[in-house]
Amino acid sequence: MSKGTINVSVENIFPLIKKFLYSDHEIFLRELISNATDATVKLKHLINIGEAKVEYGKPMIEVKIDKENKKLHIIDQGLGMTKEEIEKYINEIAFSGAEEFLEKYKDESGDDKGIIGHFGLGFYSAFMVAERVEIISKSFKEEPAVHWECDGSPKYTTKKSDRTERGTEIILHIADDSTEFLEEARINELLSKYNKFMPIPIKFGTKEVNLPLPEDAKEDAKPEKKTIDNIINNPKPAWTKQPSDLKAEDYKSFYKELYPMQFEDPLFHIHLNVDYPFNLTGILYFPKMTNDAVNAQKDKIQLYQNQVFVTDNVEGIVPEFLTMLRGVIDSPDIPLNVSRSYLQADGAVKKISSYITRKVADKLKNLFNSNREDFEKKWNDIKIVIEYGMLSEEKFFDKAQAFALYPTVDNTYFTLEEFKEKIKAAQTDKDDKLVILYASNKDEQHSYIEAAKEKGYEVLFLDSPIVSHLIQKLETSEENISFVRVDGDHIDNLIKKDEEQISKLNDEEKESLKTLLTEMIPQDKFSVQLEAMDSKANPFIITQPEFMRRMKEMQQTGGGGGMFGMGNMPDMYNLVVNTNNELIGEILSTKTAKKKERLVNQALDLARLSQNLLKGEELTTFIKRSFEMIK
Repeated sequence: MSKGTINVSVENIFPLIKKFLYSDHEIFLRELISNATDATVKLKHLINIGEAKVEYGKPMIEVKIDKENKKLHIIDQGLGMTKEEIEKYINEIAFSGAEEFLEKYKDESGDDKGIIGHFGLGFYSAFMVAERVEIISKSFKEEPAVHWECDGSPKYTTKKSDRTERGTEIILHIADDSTEFLEEARINELLSKYNKFMPIPIKFGTKEVNLPLPEDAKEDAKPEKKTIDNIINNPKPAWTKQPSDLKAEDYKSFYKELYPMQFEDPLFHIHLNVDYPFNLTGILYFPKMTNDAVNAQKDKIQLYQNQVFVTDNVEGIVPEFLTMLRGVIDSPDIPLNVSRSYLQADGAVKKISSYITRKVADKLKNLFNSNREDFEKKWNDIKIVIEYGMLSEEKFFDKAQAFALYPTVDNTYFTLEEFKEKIKAAQTDKDDKLVILYASNKDEQHSYIEAAKEKGYEVLFLDSPIVSHLIQKLETSEENISFVRVDGDHIDNLIKKDEEQISKLNDEEKESLKTLLTEMIPQDKFSVQLEAMDSKANPFIITQPEFMRRMKEMQQTGGGGGMFGMGNMPDMYNLVVNTNNELIGEILSTKTAKKKERLVNQALDLARLSQNLLKGEELTTFIKRSFEMIK
């Protein structure tokens, strides 16, 4: 037996590890199984290149709980370690001092989770949960097995072991404050979380399965049971295979494996596979989405490093607009312990993000070109991701022009270029600007949509919560176009032509009407404007100025309106009065003040009703007045 002191200048590194990683102490199992996997994968490589003259066999990693003796075992059949290798890889850990050690590797946010990964200290994470740790290892080389033991101080002992099987067994003597890791359910949870797709089979206990019945078995025969190893992982998940080796059903099955509680199939998938200038594989899925997806849970993409789970917070690696997708990304170029400051600074990560953006755009374009009809059917389920991407990623915005769709209120789909071509003859105003009309709610804006259709105009249906931001972006990127919601003004003002309507009222009558309406209509809510319109158009039309409404919407969804100080402004509306409507003439000619007031209030309330602005006491008054008028 030999004794020694682990080469650390810090008096005792283990309490330090426990202190600074305690909040994340469950990662010890991930680290130890990752080490066991590396040892097994490396053995296979050495055998393949002829440096190890042993049989590889069918190695597995086994996790065992000995609850009675408060021990947890992690056993592999990898390349093992000699006494010299244990001395090199376990004992010789040198630090320049605790303060520098912590300062250098502390996350900028004050998060110290990354320090273990920086030093390759995966094995020492065991001391976060164990008061004593043993290593029993037999190298593939012709050397005796070795037994190493340490009680959480820099002191250790090493002696020969009678182990005959190749590989390493790590025994954790679980500390009193970590007995949760002696519970089968807790270990099973961690194995499922971190090691579900490790490349080496992981055994955790056994399970009983039914043997198939023989063909001549009786109807009431019961199948015999057989006890087999309980392998908790899938060593060859779909993303590690070539797309040509997978069918549509394979991708759907893998989606269910990732998200067993998700009952709907994804709309489509994108298989990522690149080996230069970085290594990355993965599968991203587009699930069905609604307009609420902006506020939905985003942590659905799982990040792996060589099939070891790292995190489901992929911000920085995946462009933000794609965090609403689901799936897996695996890259050996990303460390197991990812800190936010690392992601923000690392050049490879930025290249990965750019690659994923391009790959998604190319796939969407391909889907659009190969089956436009199917793409149009899926549009409402994916548009929020695409619109968000167009706003947040300039390169994606450019590529999206080829497949981003703009549906009309009649459910006809156009790209922006197609739509511009269709409407340019009818919807170009007197200043040669192309005016694109849109509605955000078909029911609430129905009368305005119909007024536009009567003029022969097309109306888009844009109802996503970020539409105000999107049209602002489109207006700045396209020359001579403007987007206007159909209820932004009366239709003749939305697309101004050279021809002008002549008012039936003379100047004196107009002045009299303006005075009357100013006295009767609340000035804090409505700005009255007289317009000469088609006599068939409604007498009163309520509109909201496009600029003000759009800025308020942008402020509500983040950005835009806030800088204009509109966040707390009350809603203001225009009351457009059609001087050519017969009712306006009647209001002017009516002799009694009471009848004038009743006609004005009724017309105003009807206009408010069409905009869903009549509620509470005002709605009750309107209904009562309406019944009195039809008596």
